[in-house]
Amino acid sequence: MYASREDIEYDFRDDSKVGSKPIKPNPNIDGGWAWMIVLSSFLVHILIMGSQMALGILNMEWLEEFNQSRGLTAWVSSLSMGITLIVGPFIGLFISMCGCRTTAIIGGMLNALGWILSAYASNVHYLFLTFGVTAGIGSGMVYLPAVVMVGQYFQKRRALAQGLSTTGTGFGAFLMTALLKYLCTEFGWRNAMFIQGAISLNLCVCGALMRPLSPKDLSEKYVARSDSEENRAKALSHSTETIKSNGVFSEEPEKKEEAANEEVLGSVQHIDIGGKSGSGRSMYGLRILKTVSQLTVTVRKGFALWYSSYFGAASLFTNRVFVAFIIWALFAYSSFVIPFIHLPEIVKQYNLSRQDNVFPLTSIIATVHIFGKVILGIISDLPCISTWNVFLIANFTLVTCILTLPLMQTYVGLAVVCALIGFSSGYFSLMPVVTEDLVGTKHLANAYGIIICANGISALFGPPFAGWIYDITQKYDFSFYIAGLLYMVGIIFLLIQPCLQKKQPREKSTEEAQV
Repeated sequence: MYASREDIEYDFRDDSKVGSKPIKPNPNIDGGWAWMIVLSSFLVHILIMGSQMALGILNMEWLEEFNQSRGLTAWVSSLSMGITLIVGPFIGLFISMCGCRTTAIIGGMLNALGWILSAYASNVHYLFLTFGVTAGIGSGMVYLPAVVMVGQYFQKRRALAQGLSTTGTGFGAFLMTALLKYLCTEFGWRNAMFIQGAISLNLCVCGALMRPLSPKDLSEKYVARSDSEENRAKALSHSTETIKSNGVFSEEPEKKEEAANEEVLGSVQHIDIGGKSGSGRSMYGLRILKTVSQLTVTVRKGFALWYSSYFGAASLFTNRVFVAFIIWALFAYSSFVIPFIHLPEIVKQYNLSRQDNVFPLTSIIATVHIFGKVILGIISDLPCISTWNVFLIANFTLVTCILTLPLMQTYVGLAVVCALIGFSSGYFSLMPVVTEDLVGTKHLANAYGIIICANGISALFGPPFAGWIYDITQKYDFSFYIAGLLYMVGIIFLLIQPCLQKKQPREKSTEEAQV
């Protein structure tokens, strides 16, 4: 169905370097502090993704408070969910310059500020700015580092670790829905948002737990990985000569830049040492100069990595399979979001409210979704199983369920389809793993930022599009059919590009034989 591990694994490592001396594995890789990173990411998913899944509670309060149309009010939730993901490429720049820990802490404060300011909203348009934009950007600044840090700390159990951390979304959907419902009933929606803002400050604690690995530890992880995901990515998108000639993945430019940076810092340190006999004021000025120089070097290096990933000669966009992955992401997320938003209306349309009140269909999706992420992660980590094949099978199952759901008119039928949607959508935990397979750990932050940006666009326009289709047809059937067909187009792109990638070397060799 897709390129297996063996098919797409090429070895670009220098065997002389690898075999020259044994490498002592870092105890924090796949163990130790790595599980604290999983806990941190788990809590981030509860507080961010879980809260966004529970926005239906606040949406009803906003409709009653501001007396605006459903379409206009729905944009508040869509903006928050969409911007959280759309800002991914820009958050990648922050991570490259400041690191995951600093980015997450700043994002936690910004997210809490958005919730608190929204408590004083006088109209829906005010919520667009405070909740949709401010809280959305803050959420994005915490969410991406939480995913990237798990990828950095895990080597052998990446899929399982990502699965465990992302189950926070399902738990959060339950916890935050119950919490917001209780707070709105007891204190009103304004005080509920204020309290939720205070709770969101715990995101800063989660960010503080994201202790960065040293460059030495990261380099050891790259070399020690026998089944190198980064090498697979290069094989899918470039030949060895292309990568070396373009220079984005080669180390020589980086070494030259590091030498220049060390020379600059060394000169500052020399001035600092030579000026110890001077006055205290000049010493203080030299320390400031040294700090500014170090900060400038860090920013320059971070921006250079970010720029080369997007606009360099061998940018991520030269990887044709990765571009196909982006196209898939543009259509995939809305297909998962639309059932959550429109299932209550379908239940009402078929007079199934009594059964749905006992066990809501959205709760079935959320519950099975938790197990789906963990089970798919365990399966993908098995040495005989290809993560790519698991990913694609789950996608095919989900798109089939999306197209089938409108045909179900009984509660049992809808419950079975919803359970399959929940389980197959567990592939979300595999997305960071698939991305790392394509581009390598070094470029994971920037690459995954693009993927979640595409998901954000899908989440932003998917639900309003479904509502627009309903306004025209007075049925939700066509919303599911169109979303499913677009989703299928994305999956086809994922299937076609690797096949074309495989054929290219064969065609070239045939032409050379004729010459």
